[in-house]
Amino acid sequence: MKAASALDYRALARRRLPPFLFEYIDGGSYAEVTLRRNVAELERIALRQRVLTDVSTIDLSTSLFGEAMAMPVGLGPIGLAGMNARRGERQAVRAAEAAAIPFALSTVSCCPLAEVAAAATRPFWFQLYMIRDRGFMESLLDAARAAGCTTLIFTVDMPLPGARYRDVHSGLAGAPGLRGDLRRVWQGVTHPRWAWDVGVRGRPHQLGNVAPVLGRDSGLEDFLGWMKANFDPSVTWRDLEFIRARWDGPLLIKGILDAEDARAAVALGADGIIVSNHGGRQLDGVPATVTALPAIVEAVAGRIAVLADGGVRSGLDVVRMLALGAQAVLLGRAWVYALAAAGEAGVAHMLRIIEAEMRIAMALTGRTRIADIDRTCLVEG
Repeated sequence: MKAASALDYRALARRRLPPFLFEYIDGGSYAEVTLRRNVAELERIALRQRVLTDVSTIDLSTSLFGEAMAMPVGLGPIGLAGMNARRGERQAVRAAEAAAIPFALSTVSCCPLAEVAAAATRPFWFQLYMIRDRGFMESLLDAARAAGCTTLIFTVDMPLPGARYRDVHSGLAGAPGLRGDLRRVWQGVTHPRWAWDVGVRGRPHQLGNVAPVLGRDSGLEDFLGWMKANFDPSVTWRDLEFIRARWDGPLLIKGILDAEDARAAVALGADGIIVSNHGGRQLDGVPATVTALPAIVEAVAGRIAVLADGGVRSGLDVVRMLALGAQAVLLGRAWVYALAAAGEAGVAHMLRIIEAEMRIAMALTGRTRIADIDRTCLVEG
């Protein structure tokens, strides 16, 4: 099948990946109510079609924190992305760079910061969790600076990992030791393209940024166990002062769903927030990102940047988010589906699809610049 949309790449990724990896990137927490809401609530927002306006020249370019962007879209942080294609984060950062948009590397990426930096020629962003060992956090911040990272995304909605039933059913979690290893090996063997590309040629299979504390020979169960043991559930807003004091570049707080928390991020001195419910992977039953977005934009009142993610599967969805007040949109599953299906070329093609869809949505709502996209692009009520 030739991919014509981000959802086509989902179908291709499902064919290519072992189930334990596909279900990890595709699934949400508990009954996946919020996962479905993220997509469904975006689909319900009607664009207001306008005709006979001059849309012969459409400009998608914008800037954020002094960085020029070809369009207000970035590749958000995805854990274990490098297991979906050989040294996957290296491939993704090159695709983002070619498209002139930001790439954000996850703390729990497979490729470490230095390896991704070696594959890039322009700065990228880094995402960090609050970890019990503050000394290790400082070393990660030092590594991010050394890699030339310009912007730090600090994720605050994961004091404890959500319960993701699909990971248990697929064999990624819940079956430690030899039994779990054998199940995953069998899934890999029955997906030979992935087994050769990633299983054999994509070594080492590590969380590269965490490998110094886990050791070189750790398996997936050690990674997941370390995450559960080392994420800090005692963190409060005062703890984030530790991050603000040690990072002098732009700081984005990711995982904001409530207007009161948005105001707290402003008070902290954050440069921006990312309205996000972790792709429906944490607390199930919370609102869709796009539902929470307008009240948060109003609470922030232009004092800091507002970005959003969650449920975005097309350029039309990007325009919907922008119309509701987001200044930029981070893609998650959309880019990792494309990476899994076709590597760097897949991510690059998916971004061209998103761009083309944005141009069509802007043309048919009578908008020629990103700054012109606002609520008047939507059918209210």
